[in-house]
Amino acid sequence: MSESQAKWYVIHTYSGYEAMVQDSLEKLIENNNLQENIFEIVIPTEETLEEKANGKKKLVKRKKFPCYVFLKMIYSNDIWYLVTNTRGVTSFVGTQGRPLPLTDEEVARIGLVKVAVNVDFVEGDDVQVVSGPLESFCGKVVSLNDATQKAMVNVSMFGRNTDVEVDYVQLKKINVAE
Repeated sequence: MSESQAKWYVIHTYSGYEAMVQDSLEKLIENNNLQENIFEIVIPTEETLEEKANGKKKLVKRKKFPCYVFLKMIYSNDIWYLVTNTRGVTSFVGTQGRPLPLTDEEVARIGLVKVAVNVDFVEGDDVQVVSGPLESFCGKVVSLNDATQKAMVNVSMFGRNTDVEVDYVQLKKINVAE
């Protein structure tokens, strides 16, 4: 069996148990040598800009899908039994507790698979953030990391220049007329 045959499945957990379920599943994989069957465990998160009562703004990491954990695995009845009997797991998402794999379109829309992006900007270029919590902020590219597909961008935030890390897909090059 290979990872190319694996599909993404969704398990439902008790509220607030996502991280505990992820840890338990990682131990389960290690203890039962399931590296050939379960390849990835993901809890999708996003960063949002939140304003506190005192007027200060803070970047906060939130779960995109509370109570859900995503697994990339090769399905079998044995795996189903082990996963559903993990503490904190209520069931797989699907009909009558039997898992339904996510379609490729759903996987892409949720953002479980990172697609390598070729960028048209380099260090020193002016860019605009087109999505995410810093949407519409403009800044200058400080550094690029092709391995993580992230750029360090210097933006003016709250009256100060601040370096922030942004995904390549969230940036657009700005052509500055000179």
